[in-house]
Amino acid sequence: MRAYDFSPLYRSAIGFDRLAGMLDSASRLDAQAPSYPPFNVERVDENDTRVTMAVAGFTEDELEIEVKDQTLTISGKKSEESDDRTYLHRGIAARNFERRFQLADHVQVTGAKLENGLLHVDTRREIPEALKPRTISIQAANSDGQKTIEGSQAA
Repeated sequence: MRAYDFSPLYRSAIGFDRLAGMLDSASRLDAQAPSYPPFNVERVDENDTRVTMAVAGFTEDELEIEVKDQTLTISGKKSEESDDRTYLHRGIAARNFERRFQLADHVQVTGAKLENGLLHVDTRREIPEALKPRTISIQAANSDGQKTIEGSQAA
């Protein structure tokens, strides 16, 4: 197992300690991450992302999607079945699960739908106007409002 030293990052950057902690915990948790249910994360366009999770056998009532503290949690809890079925082979997993995804800043969950045994959760990155790049106009330095080019006034 690899251990990374993030102390040089702490010396030269301010406010990135959370990022370094996330990278460190992700590297430790990767080896013990659950593999059920399988999922895809796809980029739909520049600001939209979709998580698709295979949840065959689960109904909408048995699935729960929650966003709290920039963490998306998708969980499935199978209702207790009281049937008298005798399985010769049971290959369709019907166990409870919980998957967590860390959301970046300004990422919001915009919707979810269940179709054909796949749960699609859509997210969108929406950067506030105050954080978007803006152009600053340059004003002339002389008092009459005309710009000066090489010692002569421009019309």
